[in-house]
Amino acid sequence: MILELVGHDYKYACEQAMLMLWPEQRPEYGTAGADLSARITLKRSRVYATAHTRVFAGETVCDGVARVRLDTLTDEVLTNRHLSRILKLSFYKAGIAATGKAPVWGALTGVRPGKLAVRALSQGATSAQARRMLERDYFVTPARAALCCATAERTMAVKNALEDRDCCLYVGIPFCPTRCAYCSFVSNSIEKSSGLIPPFLAALDREIDASAAIVRQAGLRIVSVYIGGGTPTTLEAGQLARLLERLHGAFDLSGCREFTVEAGRPDTITREKLLAIKNGGATRISINPQTMSDAVLAAIGRRHSADDVRRAYDLARQVDAGAVNMDLIAGLPADDPAGFRRSLDTVMALSPENITVHTLALKKGAAITLGGTPIPDGAQVGAMVDYAATALSGRGYSPYYLYRQKFMSGGFENVGWTRPGFENLYNICIMEELCSIIALGGGGSTKLIRPGESRIRRIFNAKYPREYIDGIAEYIRRKDGILTFYEAK
Repeated sequence: MILELVGHDYKYACEQAMLMLWPEQRPEYGTAGADLSARITLKRSRVYATAHTRVFAGETVCDGVARVRLDTLTDEVLTNRHLSRILKLSFYKAGIAATGKAPVWGALTGVRPGKLAVRALSQGATSAQARRMLERDYFVTPARAALCCATAERTMAVKNALEDRDCCLYVGIPFCPTRCAYCSFVSNSIEKSSGLIPPFLAALDREIDASAAIVRQAGLRIVSVYIGGGTPTTLEAGQLARLLERLHGAFDLSGCREFTVEAGRPDTITREKLLAIKNGGATRISINPQTMSDAVLAAIGRRHSADDVRRAYDLARQVDAGAVNMDLIAGLPADDPAGFRRSLDTVMALSPENITVHTLALKKGAAITLGGTPIPDGAQVGAMVDYAATALSGRGYSPYYLYRQKFMSGGFENVGWTRPGFENLYNICIMEELCSIIALGGGGSTKLIRPGESRIRRIFNAKYPREYIDGIAEYIRRKDGILTFYEAK
């Protein structure tokens, strides 16, 4: 789609609005007026900044307008926020007039729609007022506005319970048994890289020790630990046990409220590994089937069956491995609404403490995208996620966090559902950016956040195991930025 920007250079905002309405398109910049194109103009008068979008779609020409008072543009952050918002709104109004279709999330394009609701609640609004704001100002459907506000209330409870120097600890294990067809995460298949695991763990030991010293010096308190990946249970039981022992020996975890290990793939789960995880202090694991259909599992490149999922779940209960989360994905190849309903019903019957329902995100590097694999359309995906909301609510689960991603099928969302008292603190903190995340290991992305401030500093580790191993001294050195951040006034 051709985009023409007049009077501004807010490319990102305009591209996000375009993708919301035309997810199959990619932006090209030029002169609007032919084929599928949009001219997005920003002007300032004495009182208002006004955004005007004109969309050209064949013989159809549609306009949208939004504005904001200039006296609200009091600093750079607010200026960018408000101008981006009116540009998106004007594009949205013109776009829905041209397409005749309104996305369920209205004009919202960000990955964290809950931030708007949290901001409203923080300023004294009731949940009902926050819902009306989302519906009125951003054209969010009533169902999504209610979902957003429900998770925002959980976020507020966590936010109010955190102290200034509370943080979460993340450890990334970038190895998997095989690569799933929908996956774009950085992970190495152990079929090709098992020899990298011992040197990776040796490098991680060094980063653990150095980071623990910095965390102590900065006066931080770890309230949640999350070991993810990849698939951490790709490691052998002894390797898992040594990793968990190392973490407990290096960090002060006396203030830790929860400890999650992603068991993930059922074909990596054994009794010995579950016992190592339990004995290592974990209180929560994830067993992620993604689907309970053997045909769909084969279509996404997984080499296990639905029976393997049941076996892994039974093992976790037998050894009392703690609370269990199970992930499902709506929109996978070879699936349909009836198949997704069967998968969800099967998982609900197992009665895990958490069930996370993801919407398939079409990432550029995933095999599904590269191969042009057929997938369910937006209407089918909508039927899946709508059924999930109704069924899970009816079984006593409540939504506790949500987020969105680029290129999601149908423009829907990912939602974590929980039984009462089993909300995962880490998921809320990272998705709503409530506190610092100290990230170690492959692909670790440290996010430093000071409560009450909008600025975030990020410190990145290498994505691939070999790069991480070879550059470990540099990634340890970068952790000095944690002290610099907290020492700054």
